[in-house]
Amino acid sequence: MRIFRILLKVLQGALVGLGAVLPGISGGVLSVVFGMYRPLMEFLSNPFRNFKTHVPLLLPYFAGSVIGFMGVANLLAYFLEKYPAPSVCLFIGLIIGMFPSLWREAGLQGRSANSFLAMFSAMFFIFALLIKLNTASAAIQPTFCWYIFCGFCLALSIIAPGMSFSTLLMPLGLYTPFVDGIGHLTDAVIVPSAIGSLITIICLSKAVNSLFEQHYSIAFHAIVGIVIAATFMTVPFESFTLSSRSCLLNIFFLAAGVFLSSVLDILNRQYAYTRL
Repeated sequence: MRIFRILLKVLQGALVGLGAVLPGISGGVLSVVFGMYRPLMEFLSNPFRNFKTHVPLLLPYFAGSVIGFMGVANLLAYFLEKYPAPSVCLFIGLIIGMFPSLWREAGLQGRSANSFLAMFSAMFFIFALLIKLNTASAAIQPTFCWYIFCGFCLALSIIAPGMSFSTLLMPLGLYTPFVDGIGHLTDAVIVPSAIGSLITIICLSKAVNSLFEQHYSIAFHAIVGIVIAATFMTVPFESFTLSSRSCLLNIFFLAAGVFLSSVLDILNRQYAYTRL
């Protein structure tokens, strides 16, 4: 049974890693719905104090995330080229299916008027930001400094759930060379992106964890708003209107994602005592 729980966490971590690299999907969102966001932020904000208590529980998630991120970076390009809409719909279904769990966790310490204000404010802000990014078009020649920026965006997509790093990098023309470099283990990409990620984590993780400790309901409802906006903006609406076959295929993968995430939610609650 213990091995089953570990494999479940590895699978959830792999989905987080896959979500991190999949265009339009935030690994941070999946880390929230799978229950690993809070302990991850607690560990990152104070790794020395929380090393013994948090690392054993986070290690399976971390191993799965590496597998999901590194293992699919090359393969992902093929599926995104051949079946872009169904791939995205599957992950949207995963997020929709876990939303009830996310809503329950947001209300663990009650809901106030400020909680709903934070949720709607965050929702509208992300809507405005993503619409602006989607309408922007710029081509940037990737350099060492720009790959540091890519690392910053990658870390930000975990620390700020709902903010997909691919959404930030695609309008700048940096997503494809970044993912390709990660998939091929290119030092010129991995080293600067690791620097950018590390700096971001050091600078922001303490602030985020402190926010949760002092204003849990407000912070978590803001994340709910981010998740709603980011998920809605990810839906490939155009592909539903291409043909009946395309529409049905998208609906099938949406339903499959909802089903899978519902099963994972049940397993999460069944083994809730293993969480922090």
